[in-house]
Amino acid sequence: MRVSRTQAEENRQAVINAASRLFRERGFDGIGLKDLMKGAGLTQGAFYKQFESKNDLVAQASRRALECTLQRWEEAAASNPQDPLEAVLGFYLSMGHRGEPMDGCPVVALGSDVARQDADVKAAFEAGIGTYLDMLAGWIGEGDSDQPSGRAMAILSTMVGALLLSRAVNDEQLSGDFLRAAADQIRASAHQHKKEMK
Repeated sequence: MRVSRTQAEENRQAVINAASRLFRERGFDGIGLKDLMKGAGLTQGAFYKQFESKNDLVAQASRRALECTLQRWEEAAASNPQDPLEAVLGFYLSMGHRGEPMDGCPVVALGSDVARQDADVKAAFEAGIGTYLDMLAGWIGEGDSDQPSGRAMAILSTMVGALLLSRAVNDEQLSGDFLRAAADQIRASAHQHKKEMK
């Protein structure tokens, strides 16, 4: 039975959405095409009608995962426009975010996998990371430069590293301590920077 163009595009988007979540949970090599397609409610035979290769899907799913996380950053920032950095820290460095790898930050979930991927996948991550840095730089008063600030890079590195470490341990107390310590350091750095700018 022939599928309409509209249905084919809906199927394609369903595969990208499912893959963006499943890759974050299992890694790029931790799931095969059959299970990816099953996760989207489709058969494996439909894959090659929609994507050139698994790498093509990996790049598109990576973009989608980063878009979803950026949307969460924007929603958090909008909830506290007086202090968007604090709002993002509140969700990003939380035990809730720690416990949702399928829907959480793809940089944390897939960072080491990306290093072994092709240029298209790396480009997707580079673009997403660039947007994170732009947002952070704007919130700390360094958003006028074409180059990301060292302070924004340090904040993002601290956030990603803390979430990664919090997921790497079984001890819930230690996990929470990593998240709290990172948030405290970022707040202290941002506070100091504001004082220096006055």
